Amino acid sequence: MRAGLFMAGLMLTLGLGMPQGGAAQQLGVVTSDVIVIDAERLLNETDYGQRLQREIQAERDRLIAYNDRVASELEAEEQSLTEMRSETDPDAFRDMADAFDAKVTQLRQDSERMSRELERRRDLAPLQFMRVVQPVLSELLQETEAMVLLDRRSVLLHAEVADVTDLAITRINATVGTGPQSLPEPQPDENGAVDMPELPAPGGD
Repeated sequence: MRAGLFMAGLMLTLGLGMPQGGAAQQLGVVTSDVIVIDAERLLNETDYGQRLQREIQAERDRLIAYNDRVASELEAEEQSLTEMRSETDPDAFRDMADAFDAKVTQLRQDSERMSRELERRRDLAPLQFMRVVQPVLSELLQETEAMVLLDRRSVLLHAEVADVTDLAITRINATVGTGPQSLPEPQPDENGAVDMPELPAPGGD
């Protein structure tokens, strides 16, 4: 999963009013204007992030299985056409071959479209993740008396005590759990495709 997409250069700057004294010390972090988190760990180690990745992987596995089944059936159909060629009228065989070529082209286009939809879902899932967990991170900003939260990959050097990743993971798991029940819906592409459909049987079953 492209964890770098969802928080590369993350910066949350909030006007929080007067800080609450002592909150940062109670959480075991320094009182600082800036705290950091490991964005990749949030996605990989929270219950919600792991669920999103499992669902994307399941969709990918399903698409691979579908493509394998299509390829196998087309290969068998092509072999059948080859065997019929010697005993079929040339004009009739040409029509059958053209129909087969059109079918192959359509199935290839369908597969490419479904691959694009899956890619779009994979790109949108981290954005959905951040929208859901942002209130938890905002709360950490206030409790640590900080004004800015950065992805640690964008920071050259920091004190470990300023890293609140472990605390953020614990809070997200407690507050968000496994998250909303559905993946974000992909936006329409230039061809008007909106969602990844149920995978049909290539033979029309």
